[in-house]
Amino acid sequence: MTSSPTNKSLSIQGLYAITDPELIIAEKLIPAVKDAILGGAKIIQYRNKSATHTQQLEQAQQLSSLCKQYQVCFIINDDPELAKAVAADGVHVGKEDGKIADARKQLGHQAIIGVSCYNQLESAQKAIEQGADYVAFGRFFPSKTKPDALQAELHLLEQASRQLSVPIVAIGGITRDNAPQLIKRGANAIAVINDLFHNSQDIYNTAKAYQTLFE
Repeated sequence: MTSSPTNKSLSIQGLYAITDPELIIAEKLIPAVKDAILGGAKIIQYRNKSATHTQQLEQAQQLSSLCKQYQVCFIINDDPELAKAVAADGVHVGKEDGKIADARKQLGHQAIIGVSCYNQLESAQKAIEQGADYVAFGRFFPSKTKPDALQAELHLLEQASRQLSVPIVAIGGITRDNAPQLIKRGANAIAVINDLFHNSQDIYNTAKAYQTLFE
């Protein structure tokens, strides 16, 4: 990273856990995320595109309270309005024009705004110019969550870590076996869905194993 870290950038370091309604039923959402936090997850992203607005609001509010209790960064996927309603720390958006500006207008200067940049360094540079606080690249490995996502190469992380001034998140098919090479090449955080939440009995230990990689 080429600039001194801000409080916001310090929040995007370590295990970045993303929820998935196909892996975690509604009744288990809070216990599952709590296990991830106790295991060491530093960022929680709420992602549920299949729930009703009422369900999203209820779940996001509970997660926001949980994350505040444990002083963990809480991000909402692709919905600045929901992020504002539950006082989340920020929002994660796609790279479409206008989304960053819209999110910043709704959430204010202190909000953390992350942007998906897939396999495109130029998109990341543009996103940062528009006010992104972190950028995400991937998928780096075959993904069960998004099997058709664009392929990103490992050397992209090395380029990005040299050229970009904000934290870099790696996502896509990440496991405890392949995560170290992402961190070694410059990922400040690793976003994990399936490998963390597919086994509800082992979330705590899995999160602990991931977070240990950063120590």
